[in-house]
Amino acid sequence: MDRLAAMEVFAKVAETGSFVGAADAAGISAAMVGKHIRQLEEHLGVRLMNRTTRRQSLTDAGRDFLERTRIVLAEVEAAEALAAESRARPRGELRINAPFTFGTHGLAPVLPAYMAENPEVVVKLTLSDRIVDLVDEGYDCVFRVGPLSDSTLIARKLRPLQFTVCASPAYLKARGEPRRPEDLAAHDCLGFADSSLENAWRFVGDGEDVVVPIRPRFSVNSGQALRQAALSDLGIILQAEELTRQDLAEGRLVRALPGWEPATRPMHLLFAPDRRVTPKLRSFIEFAAKRFG
Repeated sequence: MDRLAAMEVFAKVAETGSFVGAADAAGISAAMVGKHIRQLEEHLGVRLMNRTTRRQSLTDAGRDFLERTRIVLAEVEAAEALAAESRARPRGELRINAPFTFGTHGLAPVLPAYMAENPEVVVKLTLSDRIVDLVDEGYDCVFRVGPLSDSTLIARKLRPLQFTVCASPAYLKARGEPRRPEDLAAHDCLGFADSSLENAWRFVGDGEDVVVPIRPRFSVNSGQALRQAALSDLGIILQAEELTRQDLAEGRLVRALPGWEPATRPMHLLFAPDRRVTPKLRSFIEFAAKRFG
């Protein structure tokens, strides 16, 4: 007995109320419908239907079994649809949100590679340092830096975001180089406004984990603006490695606090817990995991 086929026929009989109606809906003979129902009842060991010459009605056991049958058939349909989607080409608009600094210096440079691999996907990237509502604002996925709050969203863990603490050579020459995190109290530190990096910085080194308060002479909610302030000899910044990498390589900025590393911050890719993930979203999740995982 094909149990799944028998369950489909049973559901059709329940919907139409007769073997003839189920036969028409399923494209088989009424005799075959009856055979499916008999085999199913014999397999289960219970009577599912009360039969009359014109109509069939469900028994109590039949009503309970029908409820479960509908769940099973819905899951089978969803699984088949998911398999079909996995064969489909990624296409359509993909809406992504990311923090401004990471999105500009980490994500945007690699997006052309993703789009080359998926030529039918149109990417709409929004950069914002506020926490957006993925569902209400219509995003397919969002990058989130920092500890996650309780959420119904699915989180794909990526590599932690690395930071550097640095300043211009002219500033350090004029003010001296800090040797320990506590030395920052005597320096002009530049804070990232409206974030945890505005009032305190955390460092790891010499087997210690140290958090030091800072009193920013200048604060702004833009990593690029902080970088420019540091290049203008205004003070010391603590910013994402992607933002300062080229300046450090070319000597416009230099690392401060040798032997101490700014603490990393966790980063995740979030998306809604939809069991039918679209091909475009699946392809981007795999790409992000490969690039930033």
